[in-house]
Amino acid sequence: MNTELFGIIATFLLTLLIAIPLGKYLAKVFAGEKVWTDFLKPIESGIYKLSGINIKEQMNWKQHLKALLTINLLWLVYGFLVLIYQSKLPFNPDGNPDMTPDLAFNTIISFVANCNLQHYSGESGVSYLTQQFVLMFLQFVSAATGIAAAVVLFKAFRDKSTAQLGNFYEFFVRSITRFLLPFSIVIALILTFNGTPASYESKDQFISLQGDTVNVSRGPAAQFVAIKHLGTNGGGYFGANSAHPFENPSYLTNMVEMTAQTIIPLAMIIAFGYFIRRRKLAWTIFGIMSIGFFMLLLPTLSSELGGNPAIAKMGISQSSGAMEGKEVRLGPAATAYWSTLTTVISTGSVNGMHDSTMPLTGLWQLLAMMINAFYGGCGVGLLNYFIYLIIAVFISGLMVGRTPEFLGHKVEAREIKIAALVTLLSPFLILAGTALASYIFTNHGDASWTVQPKNWLNNSGFHGFSEMLYEMTSSNANNGSGFEGLGDNNVFWNISTGIVIFLGRFLPIIGPVAIAGLLGAKKFIPESAGTLKTDTKTFALMTFAVILVLNALSYFPALALGPLAEYFTLIK
Repeated sequence: MNTELFGIIATFLLTLLIAIPLGKYLAKVFAGEKVWTDFLKPIESGIYKLSGINIKEQMNWKQHLKALLTINLLWLVYGFLVLIYQSKLPFNPDGNPDMTPDLAFNTIISFVANCNLQHYSGESGVSYLTQQFVLMFLQFVSAATGIAAAVVLFKAFRDKSTAQLGNFYEFFVRSITRFLLPFSIVIALILTFNGTPASYESKDQFISLQGDTVNVSRGPAAQFVAIKHLGTNGGGYFGANSAHPFENPSYLTNMVEMTAQTIIPLAMIIAFGYFIRRRKLAWTIFGIMSIGFFMLLLPTLSSELGGNPAIAKMGISQSSGAMEGKEVRLGPAATAYWSTLTTVISTGSVNGMHDSTMPLTGLWQLLAMMINAFYGGCGVGLLNYFIYLIIAVFISGLMVGRTPEFLGHKVEAREIKIAALVTLLSPFLILAGTALASYIFTNHGDASWTVQPKNWLNNSGFHGFSEMLYEMTSSNANNGSGFEGLGDNNVFWNISTGIVIFLGRFLPIIGPVAIAGLLGAKKFIPESAGTLKTDTKTFALMTFAVILVLNALSYFPALALGPLAEYFTLIK
């Protein structure tokens, strides 16, 4: 047990040790300062020339969003067409079939949106061509999209007053060439030399100990798994994701993958402070996020290591903790840490089955995705946190009787209206989506659909409700993990979650970028004795209180109907 806990501490400290210098490096890259990777400039120039992009052309926030949405729309169309025709394309040695239009709709939106919710199994659902040239490609560009959007926010507050926020395509390309691609190569090599397949061969066969002939899927998994974590994507090459021994062969690869999925969210916070020359503010933000992270992690560890009360009543020893749905080679502590990371950071990958975790663990997983601002995904975690920060600035300004200001820029009605709309969006999508699913399940279970609603759930009662709540929450948070007791590959879940994923991805990017652009263009107001400082412990507590109150008011009733009710049923 102590060894497992030491592994968690070591992994977090290793991640932080990498993230700090990486944050400084990323700040220099996006500020256009001299860095050791400048030898890649000729390659980047070739990309710009081939694409007809003039990176010297400055964009305002509206032009940034136009470029971001346009390029993502192109990927949606391209990927959808490949998915519905993949059986007719090359690199399909296992003969995997085309996706149905509704499944392709869900899958392509999910990967474009950095969500990677998978209503298919990787081994049988997609071809090698689709894995490499659609899904893995989208894992790079969706991560780069989030990073580039965050850099627009950086640019808005670097200078005292500006409407010129750099060039989206430059931020986007540099995210890939200067970080995502080279780091993915390193991680893929580590995985390959530790047992993860990286070939293009078809399924292999072996004879099991009991004499059965078993077909084992393989393929170019190592490179896929590397960017799935580094880009906080989370989509599994195999259906079991990183619980599969090929995706995650050992405790070493487990540590590598946990570190990989955490370094960009942490590094972007550090980069923000260095980029705008306010390092204290960045460390304040990091402190709030870390407190929130550990407040979710510690009870999760306690829940999983404490075992299952129902099994304990049977007199069965659980010295290792609650082992249902977990890999023996990894243990419950490492699984609990991963489940907290993957829901806090919105990676969505799993090294154990979330549907089998204890009810209170499910509660913390859901709450992590509902808040979606403790570290968060690539770039977008900081954007989500920015909305809470602006609301905290507004409330604090009202409390002291001053016009709210953030970094020398007045926060006025237009910015607050945008922040309020973004804040209300998540509860609406999650709760309305879950309500609709619950209504159809209970009132139209016998509907003559291909998959009848009454057959959606493997578990009835409170846990079944949690499965539907989790699916909508994961979709809105662009997380992609699931309580897999839910039968989700049908028209209702494919279409509904696809819509939630799309809105949950792009509106929370549009809102913060618009607010940053509007504030950055305003006249700069020098600090005075009455200026509300945003890098103090007092303001940090205020922001933390805003996060807790808004989410408690929004989600407590739904959580009470799901994981909390299941927990009290279990211990009665």
